[in-house]
Amino acid sequence: MDSSLAQSPQAIRKQAEASMLVTGSILIERDGSVSELEVDDRDKLPDVVASLVENSGPAWRFEPVLVDGNPRRVKARMSLLVVAKKLEDGGYRVGIRGSYFGKDAMTAEERQQEPDAVKALDLKPPSYPLSAAEVGARGTAYVVLKIGADGKVIDAAIEQVNLRTVGDANQMKRMRSAFSRSALTAARGWSFSVPAGATDEHGFVSVRVPVDYEMAGNTLPTYGQWNAYIPGPRETVPWVQDDQATNESPEAMLAGGLYEVGKGLRLLTPLGGEDS
Repeated sequence: MDSSLAQSPQAIRKQAEASMLVTGSILIERDGSVSELEVDDRDKLPDVVASLVENSGPAWRFEPVLVDGNPRRVKARMSLLVVAKKLEDGGYRVGIRGSYFGKDAMTAEERQQEPDAVKALDLKPPSYPLSAAEVGARGTAYVVLKIGADGKVIDAAIEQVNLRTVGDANQMKRMRSAFSRSALTAARGWSFSVPAGATDEHGFVSVRVPVDYEMAGNTLPTYGQWNAYIPGPRETVPWVQDDQATNESPEAMLAGGLYEVGKGLRLLTPLGGEDS
C-alpha cells in the first residue's frame, strides 16, 4: 500500500471509535469478589451498554481492600470506558476497554466531602490554541501532574491526546502538539490543596486531569451519549513507574476531575464484556 494513502484522512478516519463513560458503584466483598453493581442513571444509557456492564461485573475480582491489615467489605465508585468499533459488515462491536475504580471516580461534589482528597484551588482553563482554532480542531488532553506538599505543580506531562477532528497524519500531529502545549502551559500555573501525608516518599503526589477542548457553539456529548474521536498514542510519564498506575486508563476519567495516580483499586481479572 502507498504510505501516503495510509496517512490520508480517509485512512485515519477508519481508526475512529465511539466511546461512552459509564459511572456507578460496586460492593467488593472481603475476598475481592463483587456482590453488587449499580450504574448511575441507567435509564439514560443504551440498554446494550447497561447490560454489558451489569453482566460483566459479577466476574470481576479485586485485590482485597485491607484496613489495618484486615480485608474489609467496601463500596467503591467506578468509571468505565465503553467503546464501540465499526465492523466490516457495518455492525458494531461494543466492549469495556478501560476502567478506574476507587474514590477518585466520584463526582466533583462528592470529592469536596472527602477530607483526605487532593482538591483543586486554582484550575484556570487553558487558552484555546490559535492554530487549533483556525482549523476547527477539537479534542481531549490527558495531563499528569507532579504536585508538591505545598500544592504547587512541580512538573507536568501529557499522557494522551484524543482528537474529535480528522486530518492527515501531519495535521493530526500538529493538532495534538497544539493542545499539549496549551494544556502544559496552563497546568504549570495550577494550585491544589494537598492533605497532610498524601505525598509519597519523594515528597510529591501524582494526579491525572483530563482537559477538554471544544469550539464555541459545539456541545460535548452528555451522559449516555456516544463520543466519536480518533485515539492518540499513549505516552510514558517519566516519574510514573508503578504497574497499577500504568494499568489505569486515562480515558476512563471524567474531564475536569482529579485522579490520584496509582490509587485506584486493583482489578485482578479482565474487564471482559463484549457485544456486537
